[in-house]
Amino acid sequence: MHIYGIKNCNTVKKALTWLDENNISYTFHDFKKEGVSLDKLEAWEAQIGWEPLVNKRGTTWRQLSPEVQSTVVDAASANALMQEKTSVIKRPVIESPAGIVLGFDAATYEAKLK
Repeated sequence: MHIYGIKNCNTVKKALTWLDENNISYTFHDFKKEGVSLDKLEAWEAQIGWEPLVNKRGTTWRQLSPEVQSTVVDAASANALMQEKTSVIKRPVIESPAGIVLGFDAATYEAKLK
């Protein structure tokens, strides 16, 4: 299982704690240190679309100017933004045998990751 996120993100911390407490092994990929490839974004989008990946509730999105926000209209424009500002990606992104799991929700983790 692969977990993608940013180590100091509170939601990622909750997810990693839950995985550790449930003895689920994973490999962690830090967006801040390693970035994210276009191939990876496109693979996730093939499963869940581009819209759920862009965290429009987060600080990074809110700090963008309305002009920049208005340019995010499709997968190509979203991917360009997500590669430039990886902290705009909703976190964590978990690649599991059950498919992509986005964010942290204990009930969803219980159902899809155990």
